[in-house]
Amino acid sequence: MEINFTLNGKRVSISTEPTRRLLDILRDDLGLTGTKEGCGEGECGSCAVLLDGRLVNSCMVPAFAMEDKEVLTIEGFREHQRFKAISKGFEKAGSVQCGFCTPGFVMAAEALLRQNPHPTEREISEAIEGNLCRCTGYNMIVEGILTASREGDGLW
Repeated sequence: MEINFTLNGKRVSISTEPTRRLLDILRDDLGLTGTKEGCGEGECGSCAVLLDGRLVNSCMVPAFAMEDKEVLTIEGFREHQRFKAISKGFEKAGSVQCGFCTPGFVMAAEALLRQNPHPTEREISEAIEGNLCRCTGYNMIVEGILTASREGDGLW
């Protein structure tokens, strides 16, 4: 099946099985390894991307569902000013340790801040509840997103 979609702002056409996972297409076919495979069951958020602006776990998205959609990965998001604000917020709050889960948390932060540029701690906690971190602890991640919200004011 031929799948046509927009990936990080560029049109892409790929021939693949319709039920193949977006995660595998990104990593194996397109070399975008910032999107990680953690659980493979949509439980950990390591494979989070934005699909038409909505946060999704790419391990749960079949190829046929990508037709004419827009996918934003961590690699594409790194080109945005908003990424710099989130990255700086995470750095200041010590939100990153091993880094495996970080791309998913960054994408979750972007999805939240797009909709709500000034979230409360509770709103942030709810927005990242689909992401797991085994190293850092969630308080520092929440603080990183709060910092990004304050210091990146006007970007969202």
